[in-house]
Amino acid sequence: MTNSLNTPVEAIEINFPVLIEQYCIREGSGGKGKYRGGDGLIREYKFLEDVELCILSERRRNGPYGLKGGGEGKKGQNTLVREDETIELAGKENIKVRKNDRIIIKTPGGGGYEKE
Repeated sequence: MTNSLNTPVEAIEINFPVLIEQYCIREGSGGKGKYRGGDGLIREYKFLEDVELCILSERRRNGPYGLKGGGEGKKGQNTLVREDETIELAGKENIKVRKNDRIIIKTPGGGGYEKE
């Protein structure tokens, strides 16, 4: 699965041992400006069995920059939620995920254009 494709939830759930618990727009994640940056997405995956997971994502340290005085978009965030702990993940991870763990992926918002 990639962030550049809008893979249907049903296709993910049929092909992988995962349940999509949330898939929505990340409201307010776009940068400010005369022309606001686009909002990112939030995807929450609950794993139905132990799996090895590879995450390749960008813009986790710095948000996408704005242009001509526009504000930067919110940076992305990857979070592993276990029964007993919550762990912030890096943009590039290869981890073993246990049954009932959840991964929350918040994609970055786009940078804004022109000062308001």
